[in-house]
Amino acid sequence: MIDGAAVDTRPTKIMYVAEATAHGGRNGYVTSQDGQLELKVAMPPALGGDGNGTNPEQLFAAGFSACFHNALVLVGRRAGLDLTGSTVAAKVGIGPNKQHGYGLAVALSVSLPVLDADVAAKLVDAAHEVCPYSNATRGNIEVTILLG
Repeated sequence: MIDGAAVDTRPTKIMYVAEATAHGGRNGYVTSQDGQLELKVAMPPALGGDGNGTNPEQLFAAGFSACFHNALVLVGRRAGLDLTGSTVAAKVGIGPNKQHGYGLAVALSVSLPVLDADVAAKLVDAAHEVCPYSNATRGNIEVTILLG
């Protein structure tokens, strides 16, 4: 929000569309339309499954971490910053919510080893405004960003 008004983060133009199909829900497999993705999906042991496959939370963590890291690189490049050795790790948690459904929470751990703490913090804030995953989740789920 800027001055109490909601900020519209919807795309003004669609530049790419990803397609994936789930077969069997959390105990099946997922494929992408272009054939680049074909993964077995299984419930993790913490949710009563055998864990013999990936799960939607791992896929979301992979997507969010890659997207956020790219936003850091983009914003850093524009500012002329050195992001050598930078990484972003994501943890995605799932659990029951108050509406008798399920919700997610995300923790992003950002490492910017060659930047001083103040510059790194400003870069992370700027990337959080640019990243499509950040924009999609803002106000919907808790996203914590740890800079270390």
